[in-house]
Amino acid sequence: MKRDITYLGRVINVNSGNVEVEIAKEIPSAAPIIAGRLYKIGQIGTFVKFTIGSLTLYGLVSSVSNSPRMIETLTYEPDYGSRFLQVQLIGEKLGNEKFEKGVGTYPTINDEVHIVTDDDLKSIYGEKTNGYVEIGKHSSSENLAVYIDTHNLILRHSAVLGSTGSGKSNTTAAILKRLLTEYLGSRIVLVDTHGEYSSAFVDNSRVFKINDKVNPLCIPFWAMTFDELSFFLVGRPEGQEQPADKRLREKIVELKMSNAPRLKAGKVEEIYITADSPIPFDIKKLWYDFDREINATYNHVSDHTPDQECLEEEGDPRLLRPARFTPYSPHNTVPYKSKYQTMYSYVGKIFSRLQDSRYSFMFNPPDYSDEESPNDIDHLFRSWIDHNHRLTILDLSGIPFELIDISVGLISRLIYDSMYWGRYEEYTGRQRPILMVYEEAHSYLPKSERSNHIYGYARRAVEKIFKEGRKFGVGAMVITQRPSEISETILAQVGTFIALRLTNSGDKNTVQSAAPNNMNSLIELLPSLRIGEAIIVGEAINIPSRVRIELVEPRPSSNDPKLVEAWTRRFETNEEQYKSVVKSIREQKQ
Repeated sequence: MKRDITYLGRVINVNSGNVEVEIAKEIPSAAPIIAGRLYKIGQIGTFVKFTIGSLTLYGLVSSVSNSPRMIETLTYEPDYGSRFLQVQLIGEKLGNEKFEKGVGTYPTINDEVHIVTDDDLKSIYGEKTNGYVEIGKHSSSENLAVYIDTHNLILRHSAVLGSTGSGKSNTTAAILKRLLTEYLGSRIVLVDTHGEYSSAFVDNSRVFKINDKVNPLCIPFWAMTFDELSFFLVGRPEGQEQPADKRLREKIVELKMSNAPRLKAGKVEEIYITADSPIPFDIKKLWYDFDREINATYNHVSDHTPDQECLEEEGDPRLLRPARFTPYSPHNTVPYKSKYQTMYSYVGKIFSRLQDSRYSFMFNPPDYSDEESPNDIDHLFRSWIDHNHRLTILDLSGIPFELIDISVGLISRLIYDSMYWGRYEEYTGRQRPILMVYEEAHSYLPKSERSNHIYGYARRAVEKIFKEGRKFGVGAMVITQRPSEISETILAQVGTFIALRLTNSGDKNTVQSAAPNNMNSLIELLPSLRIGEAIIVGEAINIPSRVRIELVEPRPSSNDPKLVEAWTRRFETNEEQYKSVVKSIREQKQ
């Protein structure tokens, strides 16, 4: 075996975490040529193997030195250029069986160490089989395709991490395109907060966007829980219950019950209806009734019933026009002021929300706004997760920043609920899993609620998917440039990390502590990765690897502007400029 051209050296030290290898001085070159291929010895991140009978152990070079660790116990000749490798064991292969992660047998002192060739890598990574998709090429071999396990990538969850400009968007697009090409029954929902991905999937996605004429993004307010809706409408802190909150809850239940017999997706028995039930109701009528309740005047000092009202003009809830009454007398004479003032502080807040056009996608969604709309929530599910293109892009770029948290939370909870309650149906749930992809996740899935507009609605909903979604066919992928700011619960449930260049030490340490297999030597390479190059570790890949991700076309629109080209042009100004910009700012649409 020592005469083999792949022979590298011998084992001189073994412990539970590392194996130390001395490179033999008989090696003719630091870069031997094997089967026409040049191999560089002692490159950090490259593989070596230990042959023990029919068992082959594989390890990863984590450091290189010209002196051994245990220098006092060994005699060596530094002048001849001895090199010593620290190797981290990662897996084993018995005979012709498949490669397995983990090590059951350790090498012993003086065992031989060999270079891992392309043929060895192919035996580890294997040929493409059912259930695997290609993610890229191995960084040490342009001809070696790297495959990932689709089941583990999706249902065991994954994360794409990398600093700005490292290639996250391209990597995400490359993975999604592979999945869509390989699996005709796939279902993917991409939450795109910046509107980057529609350009990369022009012909094979359905894009929902606010004010879009073909596929307007609708997130019906009535699908919120009471806590979500009351917080959004009147700023009610979760867990608190004032008399006005009790009255608001009662009114919502009343309106939902009145509509329960007429639901398009089927009648619901009143005994099952709560303020959290996703049942359409007319929120403008809710405001109108409360406004009438506090502003009405009456002919009788104590009988404040509708037939005693001093009504001058009926209002119109659909036009947000309140009813008008004869002004009450300040001298405790007819007409008398309404004694029902519980909702006084809430009426104005609800009215201001309903008037704000930025919230129309929630309060006036086409075909979903109230009990008279032609569609129910089943139509929303079909439009989002059951259509010919199989990829849904929810473009949230037009949503006000303060609504991103609650919007992502509502989207996630609705889809999770559809999968949970439909888990035994033939067309959804466990019979047809779904992948949820969260772009720019650090902006709405933080460790804690650190700003006025992040209250944890999205974080709690997505954490539930990461903790329990696998059982009901819901997988998730988070994409972020700041993993150190992401919810620790989410990172702890990630089975596969696809880490591109990370230069921030806090972000790198977060990946290092959370990544499976404790692949410290590979994670240390993160700051020096090239653009589009990733370290992949976890359950979806046979062996932790450094991979080059292909450049996809068309690309997501996340690339930098061409600054030099723009700055070398001469621009003329005129008084018409910026008018369209101001109009877009005011209308919050492009």
